[in-house]
Amino acid sequence: MYSLNVRDHFMIAHSFRGEAFGPAQKLHGATYVVDATFARPALDADGMVVDIGRAGAVLRTILADLNYRNLDDEPAFAGRNTTTEFLAREIFERLAAAIRAGDLGTEAGGVTSIAVTLHESHVAWGRYEGRP
Repeated sequence: MYSLNVRDHFMIAHSFRGEAFGPAQKLHGATYVVDATFARPALDADGMVVDIGRAGAVLRTILADLNYRNLDDEPAFAGRNTTTEFLAREIFERLAAAIRAGDLGTEAGGVTSIAVTLHESHVAWGRYEGRP
């Protein structure tokens, strides 16, 4: 299995509901480093998993929609705890949609797996992986 990873980051504010979150129930900020890993069993005709430039640009565009936002104010997330794991799935879904829309090029249709890892710090991260 071949894979290609691109990395970027974004900053948000949010709060959580539920006693399990302790002090994180109050409004707080987070800066995430995001790794998006695309995988496929065989390289495309150009010898790539996906075009690294397109992958980086698409990830940057997706994160720009979240960057410097208070996620508590975003209608798309109303009633949801925007945990690290939840956000990893959200970014995955947006990347999968970008592949289906052809934003990563027609050859990206050969991608069989996308994994999104959100690094909350150097000791904690969450990940979501699935088929696009």
